[in-house]
Amino acid sequence: MAEPKKRMTSTRSGNRQSKDALGEKTLINCTNCKSKILPHKVCANCGFYKGKKIIDIKSDIVKKKKVEEQLKEEGNE
Repeated sequence: MAEPKKRMTSTRSGNRQSKDALGEKTLINCTNCKSKILPHKVCANCGFYKGKKIIDIKSDIVKKKKVEEQLKEEGNE
């Protein structure tokens, strides 16, 4: 295997490793409800993406509650 001819200095190593640090997450405002969201994602508050309604949040919450109740009833029986 190839080996380096000379030792890499700590400055060169540090400069290379400085780019590995994680940056701050970029957040944008939802166009509909103005809450902070990640770019290119559907808003969890209102269900809008690029000004269009993609999912109905309220109906999804109701559906999840019904499923959870059914699972609890099946577990009790």
